[in-house]
Amino acid sequence: MTKQVQQLDRVIIRFAGDSGDGMQLTGDRFTQETAAFGNDLSTLPNFPAEIRAPAGTLPGVSSFQLHFADHDILTPGDAPNVLVAMNPAALKANLGDLPRGADLIVNTDEFTKRNLSKVGYETSPVEDDSLAEYRVHALPLTSMTVTALADFDISKKDAERAKNMFALGLLSWLYHRPTEGTLAFLEKKFGSKPEIMKANIAAFQAGWSYGETTEAFSVQYEIKPAQHEPGLYRNITGNIALSYGLVAAGVQSGLPIFLGSYPITPASDILHEMSKHKRFGVRTFQAEDEIAAVGAALGASFGGSLGVTTTSGPGIALKSETIGLGVATELPLLVIDVQRAGPSTGLPTKTEQADLLQAMHGRNGEAPVPVIAPQSPSDCFDAALEAARIAVKYRTPVILLSDGYLANGSEPWRLPDVAALPTIEPAFAAPSQEGFEPFRRDPDTLARPWAIPGTAGLEHRIGGLEKADVTGNISYDPANHDTMVRLRQAKIDGIANDIDPLAVDDPSGEARVLVMGWGGTYGAISAAVRRVRASGRKIAQAHLRHLNPFPANLPEVLRSYDKVVVPEINLGQLALLLRGRLLIDVIGYNQVRGLPFKAEELQGVFQDVIDSE
Repeated sequence: MTKQVQQLDRVIIRFAGDSGDGMQLTGDRFTQETAAFGNDLSTLPNFPAEIRAPAGTLPGVSSFQLHFADHDILTPGDAPNVLVAMNPAALKANLGDLPRGADLIVNTDEFTKRNLSKVGYETSPVEDDSLAEYRVHALPLTSMTVTALADFDISKKDAERAKNMFALGLLSWLYHRPTEGTLAFLEKKFGSKPEIMKANIAAFQAGWSYGETTEAFSVQYEIKPAQHEPGLYRNITGNIALSYGLVAAGVQSGLPIFLGSYPITPASDILHEMSKHKRFGVRTFQAEDEIAAVGAALGASFGGSLGVTTTSGPGIALKSETIGLGVATELPLLVIDVQRAGPSTGLPTKTEQADLLQAMHGRNGEAPVPVIAPQSPSDCFDAALEAARIAVKYRTPVILLSDGYLANGSEPWRLPDVAALPTIEPAFAAPSQEGFEPFRRDPDTLARPWAIPGTAGLEHRIGGLEKADVTGNISYDPANHDTMVRLRQAKIDGIANDIDPLAVDDPSGEARVLVMGWGGTYGAISAAVRRVRASGRKIAQAHLRHLNPFPANLPEVLRSYDKVVVPEINLGQLALLLRGRLLIDVIGYNQVRGLPFKAEELQGVFQDVIDSE
């Protein structure tokens, strides 16, 4: 049967099912093949915090959304064009996001009376008229998978588990995805269990063949590759990009990397990835708790390594005393905070950017530290390099604020030219005839010398008690304490002269409204700005990477616009800093739902502000 092939410029697909249905694996494999095909893409994994939430319930729903296109895109998409619902809970949890006319693929085998009642359905929505506004494809995915695997020497339970591969095969056929990578992946993943491996491959191929032969799908869809700049690309998540940035920082500085970490969602993948790179001088230490992790990292920096610790918001709270010790001893230390929804344990697998004020002020005493935030998954690589550069050059802890959306989301990343990466010079102290002065500062950076312990002639006191200026001896003198507090602050303030000025995207130069964002909101803000401009309105955009200190030209930029809108996934933390530090009023737009902004909602906010001018 010859089937029609329809060209599309973009598609948003969401796989949804029980947390044991393998939706994250299914979405990841579809993403990897899409990246290999050459589409631009952006993903949004969304899963429960529980290791195994109650089966068939709304809290147990796991989903993976993928937006791919033949052109540059910035977000995982506001709403799916296609929803694959593996059970009633997945349907109910996601149906509200589905626009009219969207494709809905439903696994009818799971729509039993018991499963329906778990989520409050009195009758099956597949059999009544409640789904009439969608293009419904009701398929017995589980039983078709079991039938396809009848000849394999595996249990019925193992056969049923392969239904996600059947669904992946069907969607791969429907959207012209390559298959070679998935077949190779299955061979590697289940290599130690040959029969399971063969069964999963057979399920995947059966799904593909079903799409090819059934009359249920009369149309295939094709999305051509996007036009990227020439180069070698790979799909990458924020956590992996950040890990590679840390490895690159070690190579470019010539310093061993020591990662002291305690596992915590959503930062744990950095520890997992870094443990694979011992050949680059990386040493990883899984500590017994957050305090031990940062203590070991700071100790490593004292010993001449680049100490790194990774965590999320609750861990930052525990590490605060040792970060303050890093401020007092003036040693380089990278503190990676992959933010999640709080307070306390909060929503561990959901995103938020509410740790900004904690990063700025969450220590006792006057303890300023630089704060840097990446804007996209691939940008985590560059942000990690920049954080390392500042930590080493200025002898200070640096907090890097990623978030759960960036950490788990993915996009194409053009591999950088390694030869063009910046060199980071540790400039260790050397003994001198005049004697070592551990707090004699560099006149340009105000950084103190970094002395390797055990080096003859560089003996000095270390610890959290206040130091005497220049000599580093313990001092309780009030005037000296005032001097040291001001010197440490001036050192951080001076970094503003060593970072790029804030860039503003204002094509016409006539916009009167500026949108100012930071961190992982970049994609949604940029997509909304595109839509606003397409409507004929003028709007400017700027995005902060350096949150402490602010770029030197920030006051000038903000004062050149009539109104400044600051969207944040918190209750207005950057807005508070802008108002308090620069005495510039801004318009905050805030949501704290554990999810990234949607471009459509931001478009409406921006247009309302412009139209009220």
